[in-house]
Amino acid sequence: MVVCGDDGLAHRLAAELRGVYREQVALVVPPAGRLGGRQPVVGRARAASAALIDRVVTAVNRGNGGSLDGTSPSGAGERVVEAAEPTETVLAEVGVERAAALALVYDDDETNIRAALTARRLNPRLRLVLRLYNRRLGQHIEELLDQAAELAGGGGAADRAGADVSTTVLSDADTTAPALVATALVGTSKVVDADGLLLRAVERRPPRPGEVADPGLCTLALLSATSNDPAGEEGSEDDSGDQAPRLLPDAAAVAEATGRGTVVLEQVSYSGTPLPARRGGVPPFASLFSRRLRWSLAGLVAATVALAVVLALVTDDDPLHATYVTLLDLFAINEPAHHESTGRQVLQLLSGLVGLLLLPVLLAAVLEALGTFRTASALRKPPRGLGGHVVLLGLGKIGTRVLTRLRELHIPVVCVEADPEARGMPVARRLRVPVVMGDVTQEGVLEAAKIHRADALLALTSEDTTNLEAVLYARSVRPDLRAVLRLYDDDFAKAVYRTLRTAHPLALTRSRSVSHLAAPAFAVAMMGRQILGAIPVERRVLLFAAVGVGGHPQLEGRTVGEAFRAGAWRVLALDTAAVRAGGGGGGAEEVPGAGLVWDLPDTYVLRAEDRVVLAATRRGLAELLGRRARSAT
Repeated sequence: MVVCGDDGLAHRLAAELRGVYREQVALVVPPAGRLGGRQPVVGRARAASAALIDRVVTAVNRGNGGSLDGTSPSGAGERVVEAAEPTETVLAEVGVERAAALALVYDDDETNIRAALTARRLNPRLRLVLRLYNRRLGQHIEELLDQAAELAGGGGAADRAGADVSTTVLSDADTTAPALVATALVGTSKVVDADGLLLRAVERRPPRPGEVADPGLCTLALLSATSNDPAGEEGSEDDSGDQAPRLLPDAAAVAEATGRGTVVLEQVSYSGTPLPARRGGVPPFASLFSRRLRWSLAGLVAATVALAVVLALVTDDDPLHATYVTLLDLFAINEPAHHESTGRQVLQLLSGLVGLLLLPVLLAAVLEALGTFRTASALRKPPRGLGGHVVLLGLGKIGTRVLTRLRELHIPVVCVEADPEARGMPVARRLRVPVVMGDVTQEGVLEAAKIHRADALLALTSEDTTNLEAVLYARSVRPDLRAVLRLYDDDFAKAVYRTLRTAHPLALTRSRSVSHLAAPAFAVAMMGRQILGAIPVERRVLLFAAVGVGGHPQLEGRTVGEAFRAGAWRVLALDTAAVRAGGGGGGAEEVPGAGLVWDLPDTYVLRAEDRVVLAATRRGLAELLGRRARSAT
């Protein structure tokens, strides 16, 4: 496996492949002086050599008895190569021609695309995993590289299928945004929607005495015993014991876990074709006029109706004709009522007065409508009286995806951004989200975002110190504020979490590492499978994937109940569309979600031609998707 990148995701991905999947890894990173940020501590081992010889660093082993060639008896070796860019020479040096998969996770999309085209030319049978922020461009690049592999493969279709040649385009922003949103908001659903398959899970608090909790379709996880306590410890990857969170528990464990929160699966269905995005250029009609102006117009209309009714009663006229005469008097185009009754003359004078009042109101309506259209593309300011909202710091890649997700949930948001040319500024204008321009570390910026009346703070800038300073200042303004920090590496995130928890025991604090949340999806893609999604369970990650039963002895020939392994994987649904499309043969076309059977009985026997949707832990999915032992060459 070859991993090329310039930030913490590359190091975390290499550690995931090495530690969880037991793969040999070649890691290509920029020279130490050109790294985008400091190298995080990942896994239980890290690159330990600082003196570099000919740009190649000796492999570092996780296990014992490592050798100098970068391998270990367990196959879990890592070779680190320093290079400014993944050029053709660098890719050839790390052995792309002989590699099984290549992950390009640079922060720049253009660098990843250029390297992917070069790697596909060097090895048409190479499995590629790209990190791209641009979704539409990613779809086109994926199709282009797959077509290039098919044309240059030389072998038959069966050979290409056996080699599992594929291109997968992922975005760390799309992977981590739902997790960050779910962490910041209590009671929101964790939704996985990919390739038409919709899975919805929700975190539930422990039931009160006398209440019966809804079990949903199944229980995906038991939260740690202290997770509902603001001062409680969040369970981490390495925690064990009765107090730690438990992923995919069996029925006995769920029955015994009293007083603990749960994550339950509520829905497994086919989401269908997504609706087209609504154009954001024209504001809604209600936003054209202010509330005061709308009330003024309503008052004038009511006065006009009242005058017409009184005129019909005084003159004993038809109501429609009385309304017509009232409008003529209103616009001052009727004949004077010289020889009419006194009541008719008084009504004509009142109608003229209402007409005079109508002129400034109409002028104000025109001016307000023009101003609304003029400022439709401008940034809004936080309205007066705003409360119960989420303050979002940073509109970069991660912040933009989180903003979109929050607005999809109809949650009020106020953004804070220092760069007027930030990536998410056009999105904020299109969604008409209030934005406060300024450095969050400067006094008065968070106050302008109404932090004292906010429900949660999401600090998602690219600077750890900025995020930490913003949270500390916000806590000084409101000690019970719920805060979520984006930090560079997971070890630093845990250290900050413990400190803030001790300093503010009455407030909910969560710290998250983006690389820690995104790495499992990239690792599974390098193993030849694309996970449907991932949901966070405290500091752990639960993965969803669609897997063919054939070739997996842990599933094939077993019943659903027998195939379930607590703490590793669980079959959630049977996808019958792939079997129908391929007639039960090996060339089945994969159409996830088109024909789901989610209420499978425990006695159903899984066949080789079946394709199932399952939930799995990182190590459980690694055991299922682990490659066969390499033959000696």
